[in-house]
Amino acid sequence: MNRSMNHLGLRAGDWVIVRSKAEILATLDGNACLDGLPFQPEMLAFCGQRLRVAKSAHKTCDNIRKTGGRRMRDAVHLETRCDGSAHGGCQADCVFFWKEAWLRRAEEVSLGSSPSEPACSEELVVARARTPKSESSEDPTWVCQTTALYDATTLLHWWDVRQYIRDVTSGNHTVSGMISLLIFAGYRKLVNFGVGYRLLIWGYNRFQQLRRGKPYPIGDGLIPEGQPTPTEILNLQPGEWVEVRSQDEIRATITFNGMNRGMRYDQEMAKYCGNRYRVQMRVDRLISEQTGKMVVMKNPCIQLEDVYCRAQCTTKRIGCPRASNTYWREIWLRRVSDVESKT
Repeated sequence: MNRSMNHLGLRAGDWVIVRSKAEILATLDGNACLDGLPFQPEMLAFCGQRLRVAKSAHKTCDNIRKTGGRRMRDAVHLETRCDGSAHGGCQADCVFFWKEAWLRRAEEVSLGSSPSEPACSEELVVARARTPKSESSEDPTWVCQTTALYDATTLLHWWDVRQYIRDVTSGNHTVSGMISLLIFAGYRKLVNFGVGYRLLIWGYNRFQQLRRGKPYPIGDGLIPEGQPTPTEILNLQPGEWVEVRSQDEIRATITFNGMNRGMRYDQEMAKYCGNRYRVQMRVDRLISEQTGKMVVMKNPCIQLEDVYCRAQCTTKRIGCPRASNTYWREIWLRRVSDVESKT
């Protein structure tokens, strides 16, 4: 495959055409992968469509082995998400990683050529959504881009400044936005160092009060580990409006490690406190990134519209463009009426 097809140098905001099924299959190996990254069956529906690049996927985060940042080459996120239809109805709603070899610029003319006998077929793409040993199992081990992400990437140290330059040159962030993120990251390191942290948080909160901003994001709770955490059932439905409770209210419902009945609340969620959003869906089944097994929740959680991790304060992965969804316990939300949502 020629280099120009693998590397288009796409930036956020560029328009592309997803290549034909035949062209994409020609890039895949016998595991339906390119550079270790699976092409998922759900992505076939987008072949031939004109779509916009949301972010350059030059880096991402590691939720599998928790190593921090990871480098990916020649990939972008388009304005598309996975509906889980080929993965047991998983509701994670993940963004896809699109290798540039699977795309062409919208202004380019497709030559429509591909090898006559590609190493991969559409049937194999569908089959490789499960591990070969669990294809016929009632409890399969699923394979998707999320479960394969560690092997499809390489370690990216947080102190490698080239990634932050790329964040700007790719269009993922503005210069001022990136500088703000890095300044806050430095401030957080001072807070985490422990000396005078109460004064540093007080000073930050005082400054934010003057500019009507959010308080310092805190992800730990007030309930000792091992003690039960409270619950509340609102039976929220898609389309309803809610207000995210204050940070202090949420901290009263989570453990020292930020957990409420197996679900984590972290610092990235704090920026949404006090704001109002529409419920996107109730989530009760997700594929575990670590094991590939489907996890069915005893207590469904809530996904909100346009609410996701923006990687603004998470250690070692500042500016990550992955936009992973955040999931909310109903006790962290309060229902508001349509009239209230507009006030």
